[in-house]
Amino acid sequence: MLHPTPPSASPSYCFCTLAVGQRYRQHAKMLAADLQTHAPSTPLIVLSDRPTEFAELPNVKAFKHRLRSTKGYHDKRFVLAQALALFESCIFVDADVRILGPVPEDIPFAPGIVARYGCGIIKHNTEHKIRAPFAPIQVVASTLNLNLPTVSWMHECMFLASRQQGKEKAFFQLWQSMAYYFENLGIYCGEGNIIGLAAAKSGFNLRFHRHDFFPCFKDSIYKEQIKQGTHDPHTMAEEFAVHRAIEYPKRSRLQKVQNKVSQALSFRTRWLAVKWRSRQDKLTQTFLRLHAQQS
Repeated sequence: MLHPTPPSASPSYCFCTLAVGQRYRQHAKMLAADLQTHAPSTPLIVLSDRPTEFAELPNVKAFKHRLRSTKGYHDKRFVLAQALALFESCIFVDADVRILGPVPEDIPFAPGIVARYGCGIIKHNTEHKIRAPFAPIQVVASTLNLNLPTVSWMHECMFLASRQQGKEKAFFQLWQSMAYYFENLGIYCGEGNIIGLAAAKSGFNLRFHRHDFFPCFKDSIYKEQIKQGTHDPHTMAEEFAVHRAIEYPKRSRLQKVQNKVSQALSFRTRWLAVKWRSRQDKLTQTFLRLHAQQS
């Protein structure tokens, strides 16, 4: 459920993130601390399974949320919808992003989405080693009459989003239908592809700003830069160490087994729920029929 606020609320934008599960809640608390230091007047909207854990953090407004996508990747749309119900604009960041320096006043917001990293969807899916097959993207493009060479892919770990005269509503609906379709095929990630496709169809703008919005750390991006030889591996050694400590906590053998069983049960429950919701979504069913015809 969204919780709107009066249009006169200040400031005009917020940060927002998803924090479901212990490690993501821990990451989000560190993100909140970073923002309290580097952007003290900007609130952080958090969707979490345990919002009470954020009650004592002065810059956090937390809302109860249960994951609806099978592995949680597509629940980012609920974070954005909540943030844009409260504010004109928002900055989405993965919970494990660290903010390392002051957030400037001249953030380049524009109607729709402004992303830091991205390229054409064909280039990303044919020139990069990825997990998702390209055929489902072609099915979506064919069904929606999209010209794939004009569609973008974006890295979804951090980006700006702003209202665009209601087009964001159609964008979120398309994201939902495409997410159901991809998950029915066992493809649980790849939000950057779906964001690009949904933006192209809905007219929700997707632009790129090829400079960092502010000093920050994201482990996967820095790993790629280190691999390419464009970044010194020792520069962010402390940040990598903190990240690993949260991602790989020390647990007893029993705790590890219990955690795996719990994750497997949760995965199965969400997968069944997605399958049921998919049957109620006409566009998803259209995608699946065309996919079956082409297989």
